[in-house]
Amino acid sequence: MAASRQVEVDGRELKLTNLDKVLYPKAGFTKGEVVDYYAKVAPAIIPHLTGRAVTLRRFPEGVDDLDAAFFEKRCPKHRPKWVKTARVEAGPHAGKIDFCVCDSLPTLIWMAQLAAIELHPSLSLSRAPKRPTVLAFDLDPGPPADIVDCCQVGLRLRDLFGHFDVDCLAKTSGSKGLQIYVPLNREIYYEETKPFAKAIAQLLEKQTPDKVVSKMKKVERKGKVFVDWSQNHQRKTTIAVYSLRAREHPTVSTPVTWEEVEAAAESGDGSSLVFEAGEVLERIEQHGDLFAPVLELKQELPEL
Repeated sequence: MAASRQVEVDGRELKLTNLDKVLYPKAGFTKGEVVDYYAKVAPAIIPHLTGRAVTLRRFPEGVDDLDAAFFEKRCPKHRPKWVKTARVEAGPHAGKIDFCVCDSLPTLIWMAQLAAIELHPSLSLSRAPKRPTVLAFDLDPGPPADIVDCCQVGLRLRDLFGHFDVDCLAKTSGSKGLQIYVPLNREIYYEETKPFAKAIAQLLEKQTPDKVVSKMKKVERKGKVFVDWSQNHQRKTTIAVYSLRAREHPTVSTPVTWEEVEAAAESGDGSSLVFEAGEVLERIEQHGDLFAPVLELKQELPEL
């Protein structure tokens, strides 16, 4: 792939630059390969980004240079005219700002051209920013706990909600942990989902205080799984399904089946849940979008 080139994507003109720049030094994975991955994963990822405010996490000098990396909430002023934005409340100090909205292949490629390796959308649609479409639990292991411990907690969440005939779906964070999404897709507000998620996290902690922690303090997390309920907030964003992660290798936040979660929990081998860009594209070809139910499944939160 040439270092830079003009391309036409669905009728939109884009200039791609520095395509041979290595963004993942340990893997030798280039910016061109990042762009190529997002172009290929577009049919699966775009439905999960459409209509949502997206925070970009950009790595212009690669994943190893954290000093140069930054989160970008405000959609860049130099964006093409066809990139859509959504004006959403960003906090008491920032007020309302224009976030990028990714609802097309050209926009996704433009984001990849910015070295926006990680895409972090809101849990709500920008037209209804106070209403999440899902309930989310971010299971974060405090070493020496690992993703296997997260799988065990994830299965407990699945069983707990299953008791009320409510379905959950699992995806890897693409980093160290596991994330459990409960599709809602109905009129419900963060004022309801956040305390509900916190109560569930506290229940898990109460049942197994040696394995689960619901409090934010890092010092309490050693050897336990932190059930992060705080993502259920209007101003928080969570890593998108199918987004690359800025790790040593180009790992991806990947939907996984409950059978895969069970197998990892039973074998004690979490490596089976680590997927890189190429493997994720193969999985989509094989299984389609395992996370598709998150977009449409309508469910009510059970009474606690």
